[in-house]
Amino acid sequence: MAEDSWSQEAFRQKWQEQADTMGRFNLAIFGKTGVGKSTLINAVFGEEVAPTGIGEPVTKEDHLYLHLAGFLGLLDTRGLEIGKDTDELISELGEYVKRMREGELAEHIHVAWYCVRATDRRFEDTEAEFIRQLHKLGLPVIAVMTQVPSRHGEHHGDAVTLAEHMAELDLPIVGGRPILVMAAGDDFTGQVEHGLQDLLDATFRVAPEGVEAALAAAQKIDMGRKRKQAQNVVRVASSLALTVGAIPIPIADAGVLIPIQLGMMAKVAAIYGVRMETAALASTVATTLLASAGKSAVVGLLKLIPGAGTIVGGVISAGVAASFTLAVGYAWAAVCGELTQGRLKDANGALDSEMVRELFQKQFAIWFETVRAGKSGSAI
Repeated sequence: MAEDSWSQEAFRQKWQEQADTMGRFNLAIFGKTGVGKSTLINAVFGEEVAPTGIGEPVTKEDHLYLHLAGFLGLLDTRGLEIGKDTDELISELGEYVKRMREGELAEHIHVAWYCVRATDRRFEDTEAEFIRQLHKLGLPVIAVMTQVPSRHGEHHGDAVTLAEHMAELDLPIVGGRPILVMAAGDDFTGQVEHGLQDLLDATFRVAPEGVEAALAAAQKIDMGRKRKQAQNVVRVASSLALTVGAIPIPIADAGVLIPIQLGMMAKVAAIYGVRMETAALASTVATTLLASAGKSAVVGLLKLIPGAGTIVGGVISAGVAASFTLAVGYAWAAVCGELTQGRLKDANGALDSEMVRELFQKQFAIWFETVRAGKSGSAI
C-alpha cells in the first residue's frame, strides 16, 4: 500500500508538471439570455463546465466571473445586458483584459465567442456594435449561431438568411460569417448535432500557439488531436526505454522502467484532460495489474502474453523494454480516452476500478502483440 501511495504521489507530481507546461485556455462567451451558452459549452468541453453558477468575480463591479475547470478558463457576465449596458460591460471587460495581459499567457483571455440564437431570426445593431468593441479590445471573435435546425445536412433557410445578413455587415469575426451549430441533438424532433467541429477548428485557428495544448486537453469533441499528441509522448517514452534497455535489465530490476512509464502516463492523462485525482487512481489500477506476490508490474504485465518469448535468460532486452513501454502507453491512452468521455464509472459516478483493469489489460495485450509484430505505426 505504501508503494501504491508513493506511485500516486509521483504520478500527481508528473501530471502537475505537464499541466503547468500546457497552461490554460481562457474563453469569453457572450450572447443574450437564452441563446444556449450552457448547452454549447457543455457540448464542447464536457458536462462539468457551464456558464451557469459560474466561478469567482474578477472585477470589483461583480459583473465578470471567471470559472476555472482543468485546462479551461471560462469568462461570463452577470447582471448586464448587451445593448442596454454595452458601454459598461465593454469598460469592465477592457479593464480586465488589460490587467491580465500584464501577466502570463495562461491568464489572458484568448478567444471570444458571441452567440446568436437562430430562432430569434434577427441580429440587432447593438450586437454588431458589441462585437466591434470586442475586436477593438484585441480579442479574436467567433460568431456562433446556436440552435440551428437542419434536415438531411441542410440548414434551415431562416438561419442561412440570418447568417448571410451578418456576413454582409462586414463584422470583424473569424471567417467573416457565423458558424451554424446545433449543440445537442433531439431524438423527438429528429434534430442532429452539427457544427461543433467547425467551431472548435475556428477556435484553434485563432488561439495563441502557447495555449493550443490546453485547448486540446479541455475540449471533448476532437479525440484525434488528443490521440496524435499522446502518440508522440508514447513514442518518446519508448525511445527512452530503448536506451535504458541497451544494457539488458534483470527481471528483478525491471522497475527502472517505471519512472519513464509514470511520466509518460501522466503526460498522456493531461493531454486527454483527465483530472489529476481520477488519473492517479486509474494509473494505480493499471500499473499494479498482476503485480501480486511482490513482483513488479512490468513482469506481471509481460506474463499477459503467454509464450511470447519476451524474457530470455532472466533479463529484459532493449527491444522488449521499448515494446513494453509502447504497449503500456497505447493501452493507457485507450483508458484515458474513455475517462475523458465520462465513461469507466460505476452506478454512483465513481471510477470503476474493475472496468479500468479490464480495459487496460485487454488493450495492453493487443498493443504488445502489435508492436512486437512491427505494426506500431498504427494510430492509437
